[in-house]
Amino acid sequence: MIIGLTGGIATGKSTVSALLVDKGALLVDADQIAREVMLPGHPVLAEVIAHFGQVVLLADGTLDRKKLGDIVFNNPAERKALNEITHPAIRKEIREQMETLERKHPDKLIVVDIPLLYESGLESMFERVMVVYAPQSVQQQRLMQRSGLNGDEAMARIRSQMDIEEKKLKADIVIDNSGSAEETKHQIDEFWLRSGCV
Repeated sequence: MIIGLTGGIATGKSTVSALLVDKGALLVDADQIAREVMLPGHPVLAEVIAHFGQVVLLADGTLDRKKLGDIVFNNPAERKALNEITHPAIRKEIREQMETLERKHPDKLIVVDIPLLYESGLESMFERVMVVYAPQSVQQQRLMQRSGLNGDEAMARIRSQMDIEEKKLKADIVIDNSGSAEETKHQIDEFWLRSGCV
């Protein structure tokens, strides 16, 4: 079975994907793929530089993620432009990795971690979609602690994605990650048993 894993910024997708991998699931990580297409020498990074200019590069030629983030989080047109450059290459690589894993391990659960799964309209790629949920107030607090953002900056990033409550309603499976680590692990254990992945 292949499931899509999504949520909102700072809801804890990485925590949940790590728990699933510990159980024996295989992971395709869209964030990792997104980082790889932004490495020096990759044609996607070249396109990003052509659009946004050298201002998004650090002195060593690598991407200045903070600078690019500041540009796109405050400008929907620029965010759309970035997505149009990066998403096709990322989707192609996701699909190739999924197909390879399914061919090699037909009996395993394959988890595809895609932060913007619903925003990108990718739910049809998966048998089921799991949403990692935490209310906006928890997202904001975690994001402020994790990234050193102020409250307004954190909320701007949260609001740049589909509302977490809407994602929760769309989900086939919801993992509530607003409580303790033990509570989250218990939900994963229950999912694993119910889905016959043992």
